[in-house]
Amino acid sequence: MYCKCGSLEEARLVFERITHKDVVAWNSMIVGYAMHGLSDVALQLFDEMCRLGYKPTDITLIGVLNACGHSGLVREGTYVLLSNLYAKANNWEGVAKVRTMMRDGGVEKEHGCSSIEVNNRVHEFVAGDSWHPRSNDIHMMLEKMNVWVKAQGHTPRTDTVLHDLGEEEKEKSLGVHSEKLAMAFGLISTEPGATIRIVKNLRVCSDCHDVMKLVSKITRRAIVMRDRNRFHHFNNGSCSCGDYW
Repeated sequence: MYCKCGSLEEARLVFERITHKDVVAWNSMIVGYAMHGLSDVALQLFDEMCRLGYKPTDITLIGVLNACGHSGLVREGTYVLLSNLYAKANNWEGVAKVRTMMRDGGVEKEHGCSSIEVNNRVHEFVAGDSWHPRSNDIHMMLEKMNVWVKAQGHTPRTDTVLHDLGEEEKEKSLGVHSEKLAMAFGLISTEPGATIRIVKNLRVCSDCHDVMKLVSKITRRAIVMRDRNRFHHFNNGSCSCGDYW
């Protein structure tokens, strides 16, 4: 439970307090480290487990192999990837055709949303949200974040915006991604120095990933984000994934 909530330190504390560890406890910890991208620690635990005489199970091997693959709907995926390839090539006519095929076939691309828990209440955001009661404060913080990261040399990755927009519109679109909104809300709603924990239903985009690294450095805050693929631990300008996810 702690691993899946992003609280790896608490998970390890519970693990260490178990006097007689069985294979389930070892598996939980190994898979937890693998889930968070800490493969070296997972392998160390696996070695220790084998040295102590425990017999690995199939779950153990899943953790050791860091199996991050997720079962998905192939047909819906092959459409989305094709649409993205057309968009990367600025072939907007191709994008329109694929999206028409998706619509006619009843296929819908999942919309991104990010959530954050503050004071035992979960707040959910989608890109461009303005419904939140503290929307004005959130967008003011977004503007501050934009100034901070640009002062650190950040250039918005507008190539990740797969829509037929001008550069200025693409930059604005990037600025209100759901994970940035959740992070801005976390910054204005929690005590200085407190860890910010965010969950996103899709893969975090490369621009948001870069911004989170810089914000963790500027604010001296730890940011833990779980996207569809894995956990990301942002600390002092770097991420546990090593920029590979």
